[in-house]
Amino acid sequence: MTVRNPTARGVAAVLDRRMLGADAQVDDKALVLEPGKWGRHDPFLLLAEDWFSAVGFDWHPHRGQETVTLVLEGHAEHRDNRGGHGVLGPGDVQWMTAGRGLFHAEKAYRGEPVHLLQLWVNLPAAHKMDEPRYQDLRADAMPVHREDGVEVRVFSGRSGDAVGPAFNVVPVTMLDGTLAAGATYDQDVPADQNGFVYVLSGAGRFGPDATPAKAGQVVHLEPAPTRGVDEDAAPGTLRIAADDPDGLRFVLWTGRPVREPVAAYGPFVMNTRREIEQAVADVQSGVFGEIPEG
Repeated sequence: MTVRNPTARGVAAVLDRRMLGADAQVDDKALVLEPGKWGRHDPFLLLAEDWFSAVGFDWHPHRGQETVTLVLEGHAEHRDNRGGHGVLGPGDVQWMTAGRGLFHAEKAYRGEPVHLLQLWVNLPAAHKMDEPRYQDLRADAMPVHREDGVEVRVFSGRSGDAVGPAFNVVPVTMLDGTLAAGATYDQDVPADQNGFVYVLSGAGRFGPDATPAKAGQVVHLEPAPTRGVDEDAAPGTLRIAADDPDGLRFVLWTGRPVREPVAAYGPFVMNTRREIEQAVADVQSGVFGEIPEG
């Protein structure tokens, strides 16, 4: 296990212009997973934590990845240029498969402050041009695994007998867990998957070495094997124990590595530079459609 603090806040301008390709207006930003370390985090590309109250992320295109948005506080309004629209509240998740491309916007609902996480998940070459798809996953509709002092909401993958409803292109587990002070929780992690835990509040210990981590820190699981993908790989067990008197809240993501070349530019994630150039040309020629007014 390795523990790391997210990169310092105040890097919004760099990330927004180079990675998100949008005229973003955020109050603050932290990078939990930095872009560019494709092999280390595979299949995950980046995880950003954002706070905004005026606008958020206005119209911007995406192609070649999935974005997974978890609202922590407030309400976020999302819409796209294909008619999609909705409002996400605390604990809700939007799982967007950008696929071949669309324009998308995420804003503060009614101008009220919102705090969220957004994870980018890589898509294999065979699925980068899939038709775009939304999955709005409401917190109160998700299955929950409960033990003494443990409550784990399952958006994707499995915790105990609770199975999340999210449809995955790449196998991904996403859990939002809360532990009371002194509680412990064991989660199976397939041996062929990479993963990490982001501590949202409190403090705890993670893994066989009881590695300590507190709110705002990310815990990286051991890297997945470099051998070929094994559909029947036996799971390992990640033990999580709450140390803080007020308990522990965490988000856990694991996923099967794609192990393909990554070419990324702004909001586009493809396999080659030529495919990136084609994405830019497609936006300019109207293949992505028009940006709605208002």
